[in-house]
This record gives sequence, structure tokens and C-alpha cells, in this order.
Amino acid sequence: MITVTDPSLPYACQLKEVLDAYTRATEDRTVHFRRFFLSDGANQAPLLEAALASLPSVPTSIVQQAPLDGTRIALWVYCTSPMDVPAGMPFHNGYTHRWSGSMVCPGADSCAQMEGIFENYGDDLRKTGLSVASDTVRTWIFVRDVDTNYHGVVVGRRNYFDRIGLTPSTHYIASTGIEGRHPDARYLVEMDAYSVDGLQPGQIRFLYAKDHLSPTYDYGVTFERGATVTYGDRRHVFISGTASIDAAGQVMHQGDVAAQAGRMLENISALLAEAGAGLPDLAMGIVYLRDAADYPIVRPIVSTACPHLRPLYVLAPVCRPSWLVEMECLAITGASDPAFSAF
Repeated sequence: MITVTDPSLPYACQLKEVLDAYTRATEDRTVHFRRFFLSDGANQAPLLEAALASLPSVPTSIVQQAPLDGTRIALWVYCTSPMDVPAGMPFHNGYTHRWSGSMVCPGADSCAQMEGIFENYGDDLRKTGLSVASDTVRTWIFVRDVDTNYHGVVVGRRNYFDRIGLTPSTHYIASTGIEGRHPDARYLVEMDAYSVDGLQPGQIRFLYAKDHLSPTYDYGVTFERGATVTYGDRRHVFISGTASIDAAGQVMHQGDVAAQAGRMLENISALLAEAGAGLPDLAMGIVYLRDAADYPIVRPIVSTACPHLRPLYVLAPVCRPSWLVEMECLAITGASDPAFSAF
């Protein structure tokens, strides 16, 4: 996570600081993906895009989710030690890592746009012999005016999954569905995704923690609570956006953001435990808040539970108005399986 330390700086100066830090941090690394979080996408994206034109091309996402520390821009970078990058896709040990950012599709409403995004992404994967059902590890879905447009996203995604044979008896895909604006106001939905070419059957597994959380399809949505990818030398654990929910699918601690943050962390811990991991294994976290005024309440709660982690806090309402806080994260553990190639 790259953030600015002085929120009083003009946007152009903050942008330069972020990109200078990005260049230094990735000098000897392969960058797989980067996501920029802006406080005012419509006005700030053009300058960002112009600045990125002078840097090496990397799959990029730009979303309006204002950082809650008062700054105007933040950056999440997913990078590794050097890999080969044929055709722009990092490749190592038989795996090609395919990141995609800010995918959009014209459409009359959020349902049509969501369905179109998945159709286009599926078509793109098929050109290289991959599929959404078998090879996609994780998606992020950003919804403009989530309280109004999220239902359409749910229907559009479910329609697409029905067509490709993803059902409650098979599996869905780990995902975060959250408020986020594309810089172009025509788009109600944008999506980021991560798929891997070269995975073997059984290498992706899904997390449920049914003693803490209900299956998502119990209340009509189609995503997995989390997913693991196990390699010959490690395990990556992707935790979907997780909030204060119980095993019956009900919101817990309505109106109490501190109590919701505690239950959120309890649920995340339960999902991690199912993957043989814990909060100390977290390598990345993003915390989404509906109300900016809750930032000073939630931040110390998360910091106490995860003192080693530097999560990003952004303004982004969750898909149910009564959920005040949600968190997604990525953990890396030493668990491995010699049946698979190393990462």
C-alpha cells in the first residue's frame, strides 16, 4: 500500500509522491497489478492516466473510493520478485498470472452492464484456453450508487453464472461487491479480476466457515466467502469482502460500528483458520466504511487485532445499508502441496 503522508498537498503533488514511491518500490520487482483509489475520479483520473502513459504498462484499476486519512490518492500494488512477462502477463513455474482492471461494458442498467462485463471477460479467457468457472480466483466489483444498483449486479452475475454452469452445488468465485465509481459516469459497474493459467484440479479451494457465516446463496447472491490457491511452496488465501454477519445470514450489531468491526474480524479469523492461517499471516487488507466519521473508531480496532498490517481505509458503502464496515484481505502461508509446482 502506498499512501501520502501530507493530506494538505495539492492533488498533483500527491500524485507525484505516489508514483515516485511506486517507481522506487518496484524497481527490482515484477508488477502484476495496481489499483488507484481516488477521492474525485472524474477530475483526478485524466491527470493520473497522463502520468501513467510514461510508465511501463501494467494491468491497472482506477476507482473512486476516497482514502479516509484525508488524502486524495492511494495505491495498492501487487508485485513479486522478477518473473518473465511474455505478452504482458507474468509467467513462472508453469503459471501465467492474468490480472485485469477497470473492466466495463455499456448497458442500460447495472444488470446489463454486469452481465456484459462477465461475458466479455469470459470470451477473453477462452481465447487462451481458460474459463471463468475453472481458472478465475478472485473478482472485485465496484458499483456506483450501491444502494440502488447492487440488486442489478446480483441478477446480472447470477444470470451469467447460470449460463456457464456455476450453481450452489458446484462453486462460485471469491469476490468483493462494494460502492465504487468509475471515472466515466456512463458506467454503473466496473470489475477487476485475477485468473491463473496452469492451475491443476483441486488447486483452488473455497472457504465457508459455516459456523460463523451463512452460504451466500441463502440470501440470493453468488460469491464465495474466500478461496485458497495452494502451490508447491506456499498457499495464497483470498478473503472476500467480509462484514458483521452471522451463520443465519443476519446483520449483527446494527448501528454499532465498533461491535460490527469486532464481529467482522471474528468472521475473517474463522475463514483464515479454515485455510490453516490466521490474522498474523495477512499481507494485505482494505477496510471499507459507509460513514467517514467511523474511521477513528474502526482503525484502532483493526490495528489492535492486526498490528503488523497496514490496511487501507476507504469510503465505500457495503451492499446492505445496515453493514457499516467490511474488510477484505490476502494472506500468505507456508502451507504447500508437493503435487503442485511452486509459485
